[in-house]
Amino acid sequence: MITYIRDQLRRRIRTGKGRCPHPVTLIVDSQSVKAASTVGKDSRDYDAGKKINGRKRHLTVDTLGLQVMITVTPTDLQDRDAARDVFRRLRLTQPQITQVWADRGHAGDLVGWARERLWLSLRIVSRPKGTKGFVVLPQHSEAHLNWALITMMTRRLPRRSPRTDSWAKKSTPMP
Repeated sequence: MITYIRDQLRRRIRTGKGRCPHPVTLIVDSQSVKAASTVGKDSRDYDAGKKINGRKRHLTVDTLGLQVMITVTPTDLQDRDAARDVFRRLRLTQPQITQVWADRGHAGDLVGWARERLWLSLRIVSRPKGTKGFVVLPQHSEAHLNWALITMMTRRLPRRSPRTDSWAKKSTPMP
């Protein structure tokens, strides 16, 4: 149900901005976040590169920055390995997708695999010099992230101008 609401909001925002309701180009990236001690060890691990014991969020957004999919994995899972599952799910739920932009963590055999198996064009984009990655945010589950992004999307909905309905009292011309 939550993904249905998210998808409907995304479609309304896109059409309100004059875009096709279904995106064909997406951006995928990941973010490692610390996990609370209450999070089970089966769903978290240690990311040696970022020195974080927690989970990794794999976010997929359209070119307007609107969420399309989110997947949460343990942090020790490489981006290119998690992306295979993400791309398979995308192909099933968003068959119109033709191109995905990703960072260097998705480079290598994944590019050819996506093209040959899923007919996706995976474009690897290098980070601009001098920029840094994500800022570590407090941990959220997939449901909390979905609700947060739904809230953001409802704020972006185009506002309709006030309507004058037929029930409104019509003024009669003065004689």
